[in-house]
Amino acid sequence: MTRIPHETSGEPNPLHALTLDRLRFRTSMKWRTYPEDVLPLWVAEMDVPVAEPVVRTVTEAMELGDTGYPAGSAYAEALAAFAEKRWNWGGLAVERTAIVPDVMLGVVEMLKLVTDHGDPVVVNPPVYPPFFDFVRHMDRRVVEAPLGADGRIDLAVLEDTFRRETAGRGRAAYLLCSPHNPTGTVHTAEELTTVAALAERYRVRVVADEIHAPLVVGDTAFVPYLSVPGAERGLSLMSASKAWNLAGLKAALAVAGPGAAGDLARRPEEVGHGPSHVGVLAHTAALRDGTAWLDALIAGLDANRRLLGDLLADRLPQIRHRPGDATYLAWLDCRALGLGDDPAQVFLEHGRVALTSGLPFGTGGKGHARLNLATSPELLTEAVRRMAVAVERAADAHG
Repeated sequence: MTRIPHETSGEPNPLHALTLDRLRFRTSMKWRTYPEDVLPLWVAEMDVPVAEPVVRTVTEAMELGDTGYPAGSAYAEALAAFAEKRWNWGGLAVERTAIVPDVMLGVVEMLKLVTDHGDPVVVNPPVYPPFFDFVRHMDRRVVEAPLGADGRIDLAVLEDTFRRETAGRGRAAYLLCSPHNPTGTVHTAEELTTVAALAERYRVRVVADEIHAPLVVGDTAFVPYLSVPGAERGLSLMSASKAWNLAGLKAALAVAGPGAAGDLARRPEEVGHGPSHVGVLAHTAALRDGTAWLDALIAGLDANRRLLGDLLADRLPQIRHRPGDATYLAWLDCRALGLGDDPAQVFLEHGRVALTSGLPFGTGGKGHARLNLATSPELLTEAVRRMAVAVERAADAHG
C-alpha cells in the first residue's frame, strides 16, 4: 500500500507549548498518581495542548448545550476520509461501522461476538497490559505467541499457536496490536497478509486494535488490517483518542470487514449508548480538521525519538532501545543495568521519574520499562538525567 506523504503545515510543535508548571495544573491520571517531585513519563497521555479545531468544536457544543446522546455517522465518515487520504485505503465502509465507548471496551464487545466463554484469545507479548486484564475478565483464556527477537510478529510461532489452540476445539480469536504497543512496530502488508491467511486456515477470528494508527513517522506505511487480502472476516477498533490526546473524551469506532458485517450487526443495541456525544464531536473534528496539528506533532515525536537515542547513548548506553516507527512510546531493555525484573521501580525510587513497568506486558517484559516520550525535549532530557542518577544511587545502595 502506498503511503500518502504528510502535509507540511507550518503548525508549531505541540510538544513545545506547555511548561512543567502548567502541566502540573492537570488533574488526570498522569499528573495526579505520583507526588509532585516525580516526573511522570508513564501512562499514555501527551503533554500537549488540544488541537484548536477540537477546542472550537467542544466549546461550540458547550455553548449550544449539545451534550445529549450521540447520533449519526459523522465520526465514521471523517475516519473513512482520513483513511483514504492518509493510508490510501478507500475500503472503510461507513455502513460497516459502529460507535463504541472506547477501543478496549470495543475489543471486549467484538470478542464477545466471535468467541465463547473459555475460548482462547491469542496475543503477542510483550503487549499492552489491558489485553490480559480485559480478556481474562470476560472469561476467555489469554494465550501468548511472543514476538520474535526482532520485535516483530513471529509468524511461525503464531501458526503453531493457532494450530494448537484450534485442534479439536471451538472458536478462537487473535487480538492483534497494530501498530504494536509497546515496541512501536508497524506491521507490513506482507506480515498482515500472512496473518490473514493463517487466521482463515485455522478459523481464528482477528480483532485488531489500531488505536495508534495515525501516529506513524517517516516513510513507514501504516497498513490497516482490513485492507489486506484475506482479512474480510476481521474486525478493527479505531479512534482519534491517542493521536489527538482525547482519552478523556470517550469514543471509538468498530469497523467490520465484509465477511464480519453480520457479526457487527449482532452487537447489543446498548453498546452504542456508552460513547460520549461530546467525545464523538471531538474525534470527528480531529480527523476532519486536525491533520495539520497531527503532522506537527508527528514531526515533534520524531525529533524526540532521535533525542532519546542520543540521551541514552550518552548517559545510559547499557540500555538497549530499538526506536519504533509508530506510537509515542519507547520500549527500553534495561537488563544490562542489573536493576532486576522491574527497573521502573528503581527509576521511581532512586530517580523520582515514573516509567511504566515492563512486568504487566507479559513474556518479554522482565527487565524492561516503557517510556512516554510525548513531552517537551527539556522534560525528556531531565527524565534521562534522573534515570542515570537512579542507576548510580542503586549501585551505591548495593555497594
